[in-house]
Amino acid sequence: MKLHNYYRSSASFRVRIAMALKGLDFEYLAVHLARGDHKLPAYADLSADRLVPLLEVDGERLSQSMAIIEYLDEIHPEPPLLPADALGRARVRALAQMVACEIHPINNLRVLKYLSSVLKVDEQAKNDWYRHWVRDGLENFERQLAQLAEDRRRHGLPPSIYCWGLQPTLADCCLVPQIFNAQRFECNLTGLPLTMAVFEACMKLPAFQQAQPASCPDFQP
Repeated sequence: MKLHNYYRSSASFRVRIAMALKGLDFEYLAVHLARGDHKLPAYADLSADRLVPLLEVDGERLSQSMAIIEYLDEIHPEPPLLPADALGRARVRALAQMVACEIHPINNLRVLKYLSSVLKVDEQAKNDWYRHWVRDGLENFERQLAQLAEDRRRHGLPPSIYCWGLQPTLADCCLVPQIFNAQRFECNLTGLPLTMAVFEACMKLPAFQQAQPASCPDFQP
């Protein structure tokens, strides 16, 4: 398998976590988004959406991190990244989508570049935009975790260590990269005890450490 990705891309980070959790080896192919490598013919000819990550496997190309992770979960089912029950899967997907569909899209590199280069927003205003929407999204995430914790108590289930349950899921694959980026932009992460407890639990695991940006071959401080 070949993974075209960028060390700072949170969507790429999600896939690296999933592959590390499953113990899958892959060839790391760097696509430097900030430099515009994704728009060059060498990559644009491979990726229709000119985004990362892109997974090449068995002669096929797969894009979009969520689709890639669920594909990997189906063909390499151990350890599972989605619960066995339909309700649990819906809860995990909801948490994952809070990050991947609500927080991330309005704060990714394309949006930030547009704010700066086209709308001529200054650096402080751009960072304020990022911090506001990330904080807003994480506050929603915290409330969701609190509600799910109450649901688990009501059903007699043990408290979650991770986003949902006692092992990492798709939701954790999404949350951890978002927290990394929030820390890089110096977002306020106080008052989010459940969210940060999940992050800290995940970062104790080798798979999350192995997948982090600083461990990537193209990492630049």
